[in-house]
Amino acid sequence: MWPWEHVAFAYLLASLISRGVYGKSPDGRVALAAGFGALFPDLVDKPLSWTVGVFPSGYAVAHSAFVYPVFALLVWSRLGRRGSEPLAVAFLVGHASHLVGDVVYPFVLGDELALTAVLWPILPSPPAPTGAGLIARTTFFLREWVVRLRALELGPLFVFELALAGAVVAVWLYDGAPVVAECRSILANWVDGASHTG
Repeated sequence: MWPWEHVAFAYLLASLISRGVYGKSPDGRVALAAGFGALFPDLVDKPLSWTVGVFPSGYAVAHSAFVYPVFALLVWSRLGRRGSEPLAVAFLVGHASHLVGDVVYPFVLGDELALTAVLWPILPSPPAPTGAGLIARTTFFLREWVVRLRALELGPLFVFELALAGAVVAVWLYDGAPVVAECRSILANWVDGASHTG
């Protein structure tokens, strides 16, 4: 999955959980925590593989279903017990949704479930091609995405991505546009404060 797809999937789940468990839509902090959790596995494993060479592929420690419970305990001990339970839950939901997305996404494209993406160190993923660093690989994948986007292939991937985007935008607007709403409020308060002091 692309980073924005991971974030979108995580936001949908975080919104559902926020409404179901806490009885309210997620605020900007919860939305950002879910987004960061959704990106966390790639922010850890891709640079460690593609730049430093610690792992043979970009699916390693932060993608591991075996290591996830340890991350969950660490996050919960730092946030969950300090009154920031919704943030901890959002981050962990984002992280877990990333793992699920990496397993299921190939299946959506017509391939098999990619279980090797989350079974490190028991069953490591195939090594990534050598010789290219983080920037070169990221650029390569973005160019590949642009080529697919220009081709506008109306296959299952296009339908899936369009449905995901539509659902996320609808839910985000229904939730009151978290993050943007907080930014607008901060800006309005700043403008209001500046007009009263000037």
